[in-house]
Amino acid sequence: MNNPLANWWRSQKFNQAVKSQNNRLAQTLLKEIKNSGAKLSWQEKLYKDRLQLEKLLQQKNDRIQKGDRRLAELEVQVGFGQLDIPGYIDELNLLPDTKFIEVISQKFKLKECDASMIQCTGIHEKVFDNFEQHLAGFIKNEFNNLKRQKTNFDFLVQQAIDDIQKLKEGQDPQYSFELSPHIYLMRYFLDNVYCAYLAWFLIYKAGLLPTKVNILDIAAGPGTVAYGLGLLLQSINDFSSMPPMHISYYSLEQQKAFQYRGLQFWRQYMESQAINAYFRFDTSSIFDGENISKKIPQKFFNFIVISHCFFKDGESREKSHRIYKDIFTNSLTDSGYVLLIIQEKKLLIPYNIRQIESCDQELSVVKQFVDDLGLNLVWYKYLSATGSRRSNPDFAKFARENLALQKFISPLFRQHFKLHYDLNYKLDDYVILAQK
Repeated sequence: MNNPLANWWRSQKFNQAVKSQNNRLAQTLLKEIKNSGAKLSWQEKLYKDRLQLEKLLQQKNDRIQKGDRRLAELEVQVGFGQLDIPGYIDELNLLPDTKFIEVISQKFKLKECDASMIQCTGIHEKVFDNFEQHLAGFIKNEFNNLKRQKTNFDFLVQQAIDDIQKLKEGQDPQYSFELSPHIYLMRYFLDNVYCAYLAWFLIYKAGLLPTKVNILDIAAGPGTVAYGLGLLLQSINDFSSMPPMHISYYSLEQQKAFQYRGLQFWRQYMESQAINAYFRFDTSSIFDGENISKKIPQKFFNFIVISHCFFKDGESREKSHRIYKDIFTNSLTDSGYVLLIIQEKKLLIPYNIRQIESCDQELSVVKQFVDDLGLNLVWYKYLSATGSRRSNPDFAKFARENLALQKFISPLFRQHFKLHYDLNYKLDDYVILAQK
């Protein structure tokens, strides 16, 4: 039970232990404070961050020492003529910068509501305003060109809107109409890039983001996952110098028009940000037989990402899970990670749960979901705009008053969707990190 007096007394003892540099006692007391359910003071949060940073520093030093030993071994082998060319590459992770983490947490107004839920109501305006403005310009130019070529342009727009709008009704769209990519870019792309940015930020914060990132993005769409990572790296680079980064990005997406439009915009905007990325495109369907995983590079990817490609239909969901398992087994490196991004309802409905009632119930559902994919849970976070697991009956009012406006896309949205409200950046997603 949360006892305020006991919590206060523990905090006093914790402060004294820190002052006297009794780290063993301080760590024990910090664990007791966290287990009690009490809200951490700023001193306790600072000490917790310090412990995490020390742990990451030690891990980095261990990797460097291991690399030095391996390099020495290879030099000996080369000297004895056993190797012609050393093939060793030490894949180091980016060391998290605590000041950068603090800046991003402030800009996005990240609030840790409990152990697994983070409320997010802010935006990094310098990064996202510029990105959104260029996206709006890209869509406008595309539409202007298409209007000159297509006499039935308005019909094509409405056809794609009707399909994409199925997402609002909990259905799976076809995404196969001529203007589906453009309508998706207008309606959902920014929200999903916003979520992907924060997912990569959490991975960076945990010290798990390598300088050489090999990503397999399943059902990649226009490359949302790559854009989220690219914008995060842009933010880090603007804040401080960082080591050379390289992204190998394998896009598995059946709708080649999505890949094409995503690459078009990447070349116009992201390449100007000096993001070093190599793209490979595969237009196979994930349902092209059980052997699709054999077409994908083996044991190559240190990250496999599935963002929002989870099916409502039971048969499709079961078949996709079998295929995902094969891909994880064959294409993920032994130490690699699987990043799953799934909307709240898509996570809960298959387990006949309408709304999470407790953290224990939530953890149980997430573990079951991960287990169904043949994976082990590393950690997860529920990213929420409202900071609540209960639905907000007046979300529109909440959004207007609290969430960042999509100021450049909203006029386009109003014009083509013929709806009389603006769009805001919003989140309602589980970010789940798992391993084989």
